[in-house]
Amino acid sequence: MAAILRCCLLLAALAGLLLGNAAALPHHGPAKHDYRDALTKSILFFEGQRSGRLPPSQRVSWRRSSGLSDGSSVKVDLTGGYYDAGDNVKFGFPLAFSSTMLAWSVLEFGGMMKGELQHARDAVRWGADYLLKATAHPDTVYVQVGDAGKDHACWERPEDMDTPRTVYKVDPSTPGSDVAAETAAALAAASLVFRKSDPAYSSRLVARAKRVFEFADKHRGVYSAKLSSYVCPYYCSYSGYQ
Repeated sequence: MAAILRCCLLLAALAGLLLGNAAALPHHGPAKHDYRDALTKSILFFEGQRSGRLPPSQRVSWRRSSGLSDGSSVKVDLTGGYYDAGDNVKFGFPLAFSSTMLAWSVLEFGGMMKGELQHARDAVRWGADYLLKATAHPDTVYVQVGDAGKDHACWERPEDMDTPRTVYKVDPSTPGSDVAAETAAALAAASLVFRKSDPAYSSRLVARAKRVFEFADKHRGVYSAKLSSYVCPYYCSYSGYQ
């Protein structure tokens, strides 16, 4: 998911940049690429990856609500968020990274996104809402929903999935400074996106970001050290947190 979303975000940023500078560029005939369409599809990709109860505004009409019992095994609401790629696992590390980059794309290029800006903000909020749920309990960050090994052995639509929705977390006994700090970064970046349009939501996000970062700093460790059987080789933490 991280690689795919980085590509999508690059397209979105490039499209915004080109749209903003289009008037200043000399005309040399028909453009070879439709960057407006690329921007639309980049953001639409996120809607196709949504997990949870989908809203009436959902534009990907062939998708339905799914993963509505995520977190029930540990009595925590972990519905929502984004599926990783073509599978149905929710990996917290790349989800947080992608959410961070998406938020910064909106901050840097939002003024050039025109008709797609609200859709981009919706995508940021969808990820941030999930991360709020994943960090609802102090000193705990839920970092994955789904057994990747079993999920990858049974490719199916998220609406039809019947593989285990196992939940994994980091806490003081199983630290994960890397994934926790990235989650804090995603929450903080999202808070900037909504600082003017929804101050109350923004304040909630930044307060949670501070708490999660304090947890990451206080309980130091690499999350894949103790969760390697579940997060590797998919999203190991190769560079750690130092």
